[in-house]
Amino acid sequence: MAGGQPFLAHRAADLVGSIIDSSTSLLARQTHDIVRFAMGAPSDDLMPVELLDRYAAHAVPGKYSYGATEGEPALVEQIVKLQAAHGITTTTERITVTTGGMQGLDLACKLFIDPGDLVIVEGPTYTNGNATALSYGADLLEAPVDEDGLVVEALPDLIAQAGRTPKSIYTIPNFQNPSGVTQSQGRRERLLELAAEWGSVIIDDDPYGLLRFENNPIPEFSQLDPGNPQVFSVRTFSKILAPGLRIGWVDTDPGLQPLLINAKQAMDTCTSVPTQQIVTAFLAGEHLQPHLDRVRGIYRERKEAMRAALRRHFGDAVRATDPDGGFFLWVTFADKRIDTQALFEIALAEGVAYIPGPAFSVGGNFHDALRLCFATSTPERIDEGVARLARAVDLIGATR
Repeated sequence: MAGGQPFLAHRAADLVGSIIDSSTSLLARQTHDIVRFAMGAPSDDLMPVELLDRYAAHAVPGKYSYGATEGEPALVEQIVKLQAAHGITTTTERITVTTGGMQGLDLACKLFIDPGDLVIVEGPTYTNGNATALSYGADLLEAPVDEDGLVVEALPDLIAQAGRTPKSIYTIPNFQNPSGVTQSQGRRERLLELAAEWGSVIIDDDPYGLLRFENNPIPEFSQLDPGNPQVFSVRTFSKILAPGLRIGWVDTDPGLQPLLINAKQAMDTCTSVPTQQIVTAFLAGEHLQPHLDRVRGIYRERKEAMRAALRRHFGDAVRATDPDGGFFLWVTFADKRIDTQALFEIALAEGVAYIPGPAFSVGGNFHDALRLCFATSTPERIDEGVARLARAVDLIGATR
C-alpha cells in the first residue's frame, strides 16, 4: 500500500523524487546569503539571455499551435547540422525532440524497462536517472566509477553475482554527473561489446559533451559503432543554453521513432512549440559556437578557482576530481567520519549549499563525499563558498 493510501498504484512507492531538484525550493526559502554549489546549471550571466529574448519576441506563424510530436522540422534539421559539426553523422529519422533531457531518459525507460528488469547504473550517478528507472520498476545494480569513468571491467563479475544479464546500462560518458570524470575510449569500446553480448541497451546520457574546455574529445558510442540500434542517446540544450527552455532530443535507431512518438503523445503531445522556435532561430543564426567559445573558457576558470580554493581551505583533508569539462567536482573527505548528509544543515546555516554524496547512490553510499557545481559562481564567490564549507566542517568536527 503505497504511502498508506489504498487507492494508489504500486509504482507510487518507487517514486523517489530528486534531492537535486528539491534543493531549488529549499534554497528559495532561505533568507540569508548562500553560495549555491548545489544545482547543476549555468549561471544567468552565462546564458545567452538577450539573444533568446530577441528570438522569443519574433512573430512566427503557428507559434502557439500544436506541433509535430517528433519535433519542429526546422529544429530537427538544425540538430542534425549541430551533430555533423561535431563529427557525428545522424539523420532526421533518428532525431526526436524532447521536453528536456529528463523526458529522453523517461522515454528510454518506458520503452526498454519492465518491472524487475536489471539495469546497471554508475555509482555515483545522476539522481534523476536512478529515480526514473526505479519509477518503471527496475532493479538497479550499482557499478563503480574511477578516474576513467564507469569501470567496465568490473561488469562481468557483477553480472555473474547477480545471476542475470542487464536489460539496460545507464551511463554518463562525458564529465559525469556527479564525479566530473570521462569514460575512456577503451572502456566505451568494451561496453559496446558487452551490450552486444548481453542484448542490453546502452542509455547514453550526455548533457555536457559540448562543454569540453580541456584536452581532446573522445569518440562517442555513435562514432565508435555507427547505427548501433542498442545505443539510445539522450541530449539536451539545458546545460549549454538554458535549463528553463526544456528542449532536448534523443538520437535513436529510426525504427524506434514510431514508438517514441506514441509514448510522447501519452505524455505531452509535443514539446513546447515557442521554445523550439527560439532554439531553432538561435542555432540558425549561428550563435551557438561563439557562445560555446565564451562559456568554455569561463567554466575552465571557475573549475580551477574551485580546485585552488579547496587546496587553500582544506589542504590534504579532501580529494577532488579534475574534470576536462562540464560543471562538477566530486569531493571526498580523508576523514571518513565526516558525513556529508549530517554536514548539510550546518553548511546551509553557514551560507553554502551542495549535494551530499548519498543522493547519487541507489545504495546510499558515499557518505564521505559531496558534489560541488562550479558553473554557477564567480571565482570570488567560489572562494567564499569553500571557506564557508570549511567552517561548517570545523563546526561538525567540534561536535564529535
